[in-house]
Amino acid sequence: MYFASPTGDGPDARRYSRINRFLSLADALLGLEVMLVLLFSNATNTIRDFSFRLGFHNYALALLFYIFIISVIGKLLSLTLDYYSYRLDREYHLSNQNFRQWAWDQVKGFLVSLVISALLAEILYLGIREFPQTWWLVCWAVFMVLFVLFAQIAPVVLFPIFYQFKPLENDTLRDRLTELSTRAGTRVRGVYEWMLSEKSKKANAALTGLGNTRRIILADTLLTNYSDDEIEAVLAHELGHHVHKHIVKSIVMQAGVSFFGFWLLKLVVRYSYQTAGWFDSQYDFANLPLVVLVATGLSLVLLPALNAYSRFNERQADRYAWSNIASIQPFVTAMNKLAEQNLSEKNPPRWVELLFHSHPAVGRRIAAAETWGAKHA
Repeated sequence: MYFASPTGDGPDARRYSRINRFLSLADALLGLEVMLVLLFSNATNTIRDFSFRLGFHNYALALLFYIFIISVIGKLLSLTLDYYSYRLDREYHLSNQNFRQWAWDQVKGFLVSLVISALLAEILYLGIREFPQTWWLVCWAVFMVLFVLFAQIAPVVLFPIFYQFKPLENDTLRDRLTELSTRAGTRVRGVYEWMLSEKSKKANAALTGLGNTRRIILADTLLTNYSDDEIEAVLAHELGHHVHKHIVKSIVMQAGVSFFGFWLLKLVVRYSYQTAGWFDSQYDFANLPLVVLVATGLSLVLLPALNAYSRFNERQADRYAWSNIASIQPFVTAMNKLAEQNLSEKNPPRWVELLFHSHPAVGRRIAAAETWGAKHA
């Protein structure tokens, strides 16, 4: 078996990663541009007035129509980038979907996003109307509860909308992974095969859910191409997040960032109608593009710091994995396989990793694993 760690990236991996970075940046900039145009062209007020007519001047219904209209506008404008991303995966033989299947996923994704966006917007503006002075605190608290709730229900409600899952039939591997989870101090509610090959040739695994929905999911592409030792190494990394309480820490960090974000949003919304006179009131939902701009802008500013924190967590999870598998070799071979199968850059430019990557570069992870293995041989 081959255990060496190649240091170079093939031209396909470099080009694929470079184009994906461009598409991500283009999508983010397009979203910002749409919000800016809606805001400063006065189109947001026009859409608000039209939505009130459609909703028979019922506020909640009008807001729902407003969310639908701007969601459709945003989706239509981003559709070219989405299609190009699909064609890119087809070009590099990473996608198993035909156009019809991809289009249906786009429809489902749009509808799920619409429902979640409408729910959050209705809660936000209800809070502003009912608690004009403290709405930002009330909404922050409600949004954090929803954040935890979505994390809990995602494996049983959201994921099955897009993928099929079935209990893992390999009893030996299931028992092995369950035992590994027990040693890590977490109780899982099952081990499931994730039918990822229906859409993609990529491979992945995860420990998902909270409490009663916590489960191990393994892509069928992983089960087909990886040994049990390699799969155990991949899952050991995921369990490292549990051992180091990264989920709890991330929720706390998200609470802090969101608290600051809602406080900043309160100031901007108040300025927009009291000082600038852009809107009739702070609960005039024509200011929604401004809300999105504040949230998106804050996310972009904090992205490098949040990614740095995520990479720190990933390194901790890696070290846990190395300490809890029989040999470092399955981890090294699994990382190499994942990089090749997912067409990931093993050694991206350092600035790219610092700005865009939530995980350390695969090449660095492999080198660190081999250094650790040599010291503990």
